[in-house]
Amino acid sequence: MTPEPKSKPRIGIPYRTREEELTGDFGKIEKYITAVRQAGAEPVVVSLGRSTPELKKLSSTLDAVLLSGSPADVDPSLFHAPRHAKAGTADADRERTDFALLESAFPERKPVLAICYGIQSLNVFLGGTLVQDIPSEVQSALEHEWDDEGGAPDTLHPIEIESGSLLAKMAGSDKAVVNSSHHQSILDPGRDLRVVARSSDGVVEALEGTNASHWLVGVQWHPERMADTDSFAQTLFASLVQAARKRTEA
Repeated sequence: MTPEPKSKPRIGIPYRTREEELTGDFGKIEKYITAVRQAGAEPVVVSLGRSTPELKKLSSTLDAVLLSGSPADVDPSLFHAPRHAKAGTADADRERTDFALLESAFPERKPVLAICYGIQSLNVFLGGTLVQDIPSEVQSALEHEWDDEGGAPDTLHPIEIESGSLLAKMAGSDKAVVNSSHHQSILDPGRDLRVVARSSDGVVEALEGTNASHWLVGVQWHPERMADTDSFAQTLFASLVQAARKRTEA
């Protein structure tokens, strides 16, 4: 008798911005959906228009969370800093949604993958702070920012990964080349987070949780844009799905 196939883990993915959701701009969130689906999970796109009680109810049906990128910047008041002149517009609906998803995920140790804006949101949620504008705040900064509306090729640069980290195991090396599209980054890591990758100018490129029983990874680059061709990106999504499946089976 053939056993019934196991259900796919459900991974919640918030819309990048409320504006994109309302205007039906589905192009960029589709890359996250495709990457999760190709890794063997069921993507669940989370509306930024849901109330906090609605988000809590939805969260109970999710097995993991993927915080997507966004052209918005996290409101600096959330990490008790004055607004930098070059800080972008915040998206209160996105902040509220991310924080509600994380508030539900952490007590049950549901896996979390946070990408670009997502790693910044995760860090602020856990009490960390941000560099609000890399070009004006980081000496000898590499080119990190890329206009994702312009259609030009991604900016690429190498990163150094902490040997023995979960990320290094996924990369199969303590070095990698990643794409880059951001002007903000992690300054002080939040509670129970540690830096596991940097670029040559010192900019933080990845964080991991310090609790070995909770799969928690944040990356500053955009693996969803490389998931069709890059083995490191594919392994990152596959590891998220594997962690979600392992948790539900346990």
